[in-house]
Amino acid sequence: MNTRQEKILSTVIEEYTKTAVPVGSQILVNKYHFKVSPATLRNDMMALEKEGFLYQPHISAGRIPTDKGYRYFVEEIMKDKELSKDEQHKLQREFLKLKAQNTRLTKTSAKLLSHLSGNLAISGLIDNDEFSDFGMRELMEEPEFRELDDMCRLVEVLDYVDEKFEKLMKEIKTGETKIFIGKENPIEGITNCSMMVSPYKLKTGEKGILALIGPKRMKYAKNKSVMEYVKKLLGASTAIVLFINIV
Repeated sequence: MNTRQEKILSTVIEEYTKTAVPVGSQILVNKYHFKVSPATLRNDMMALEKEGFLYQPHISAGRIPTDKGYRYFVEEIMKDKELSKDEQHKLQREFLKLKAQNTRLTKTSAKLLSHLSGNLAISGLIDNDEFSDFGMRELMEEPEFRELDDMCRLVEVLDYVDEKFEKLMKEIKTGETKIFIGKENPIEGITNCSMMVSPYKLKTGEKGILALIGPKRMKYAKNKSVMEYVKKLLGASTAIVLFINIV
């Protein structure tokens, strides 16, 4: 993939993340000011489609990223994003406010992650078999869940997703952040989702898990930085953070 094609893929992902609408070459010219003709962009997009990085859902539609496209973006293009000082202070204030309400740690972290992402968050302590979730309403408002069957299938899977956490913790090293996309997903029933996982350990030695579930067009870099900072707020405790996102 050449430099211009990488920029096209990155821009398609950026625009699709914002709109959930297939992206055409004219948008790249008018909104993102590519210094080439729409015809040149169409040729590049056709090449990216041929290589499996983009997908055209309809003949007259623009293109959307494929699993392979997201994978290339995450591994080759995406840069780590650090939270600003203001964002860090806001997180600290929210975390302390929730703790002051004597809310359980699992509920506190689930609420915090959900508020920051606008998605469903799950937080659990594996040793205590204690789990909390927050943000299902926000998840159901995403356009990916307009089909009732898709929504019901995901809700059904989520009822049993905590049973998979212990196995995932054995497969991922502490401190490692791993992203599963589409069919790579180790949890049955959500192969149309992506999942970001990062193990950590509480000062008490307890093992836990945090999960953030939302559309596949999630803001990977931002959510990864939020995840890392929440881990710091939790005191570098043992948990897993999941980001499961729908295609």
